[in-house]
Amino acid sequence: MSPFLLLSIVLLYFAVLIGITYLTAKDDSNEVFFKANRNSPWYVVAFGMIGASLSGVTFISVPGWVGSTQFSYMQIVLGYFFGYLVIATVLLPLYYKMNLTSIYEYLLARFGPKSHKIGAFFFLLSRILIASFRLFLVASVLQYFILDAWNVPFEVTVILSVVFIWLYTYRAGIKTIVWTDTLQTFLMITAVLVSIVLILNKFPMTLTEFTATDSFKEQSKIFFSDSFKDSKFWLKSFLGGMFIAIAMTGLDQDNMQKNLTCKNLREAQKNMISLGLILIPVNLIFLFLGALLFSYAHQYQIDIPIVDGKTKTDLLFPEIALHQHLGIELGIIFILGLIAAAYSSADSALTSLTTSFSIDFINLEAKSEKEKKRIRKMVHFSFSMLLILIIISYRNILQDNVISSLLKVSSYTYGPLLGLFAFGIFTNYKIREKWVWLVAITSVSLSYALNHYSIELFDGYQFGYEILIINGLLTFLGLYLIRIRQTQ
Repeated sequence: MSPFLLLSIVLLYFAVLIGITYLTAKDDSNEVFFKANRNSPWYVVAFGMIGASLSGVTFISVPGWVGSTQFSYMQIVLGYFFGYLVIATVLLPLYYKMNLTSIYEYLLARFGPKSHKIGAFFFLLSRILIASFRLFLVASVLQYFILDAWNVPFEVTVILSVVFIWLYTYRAGIKTIVWTDTLQTFLMITAVLVSIVLILNKFPMTLTEFTATDSFKEQSKIFFSDSFKDSKFWLKSFLGGMFIAIAMTGLDQDNMQKNLTCKNLREAQKNMISLGLILIPVNLIFLFLGALLFSYAHQYQIDIPIVDGKTKTDLLFPEIALHQHLGIELGIIFILGLIAAAYSSADSALTSLTTSFSIDFINLEAKSEKEKKRIRKMVHFSFSMLLILIIISYRNILQDNVISSLLKVSSYTYGPLLGLFAFGIFTNYKIREKWVWLVAITSVSLSYALNHYSIELFDGYQFGYEILIINGLLTFLGLYLIRIRQTQ
């Protein structure tokens, strides 16, 4: 496809998003920016959160992951559902009872200001890294398939990507995002379904015949139970997925901020459980697309793209959609799906970063009304600039498939949050706050060391994403050691 046509599609898409902003951003108060006046329909939030939960990483990276891990990702996804049940029954009632704007205000009420700041810091660190991962992926695709044709530097591509997000979020924040996410989710799911149909039509067989082939059977293995030492062992993946959901959704301001825009607790719980259920078939569809892509590449001898000397399975889907003469329809639907998937998570990340920093570090609520809006907009702009710098740096850092890198980082940065919230909810102890930072850093460092040297230390055992559980447990034990023995 012509790079000019692809760029035109991207610009048209952003014009639609800015149009939605115009309709939703007539009131740009902080109450609207942070909470959407707590008036969002739960089903709109639930549908929009599908796209935010999946993101551009799922759209491209999950299909690209099939070549090395088959369908083992479904073990993690099944764990997600049980994690969402915990969020709906344990965390959401707590957040609504306390009427929180930032969920880390719970740590302030439960332990004190130092724990509050440390919890918010680990969220900021986590969300900045994850949002940057996701934007790096979409910027890489735009660069590789569109802007390289005009010799546009990668740095300019990144700047433009973030500026577009800033343009449609800086006024109404979460209120705009609830509605733009709905459009983006619809486009993303439509794109993957249409892509499956169009690519499958190029095979001399029906859908049923394709699923019966040896190629599909080799790639579609879901449960791995051969060796507990294997990082893909089903129980480790399932538990890892469960706690990833609890940490990356339930203890994450980005995702919880959308839930807290629902009218009441019951609607927020319906949103969360519905999301957990629907993510199972949706992720299975993405993995099926991956099997289809690798089979197509093998049959027609298509090489996986190489960038800077590194094989990038993340780029297999765009390579086939845009460069293999499968029709303009597939190219258009791919680009729409990609940018919808990528920006449905990145835009809310920028808003949640602004919210957390404003509430948890600047204490915005204590400022005068005149100052509140000015400070919020300044913070929003500053985080936009920070994302640009980090994304540009990733080009020289990332080695793995992007979703693999994302989940690894999350296992370390969300561990202290998991431990802090668990200790607060399941014990009555107060803690000596001056030592909380040491507990958090120690748990992350020990988790990294255990993961890095696990083969030597544990007779060939490889940690999967259950390292997040270890990280949270180490934090919990550390907090127990610094507890104040008199209970509340």
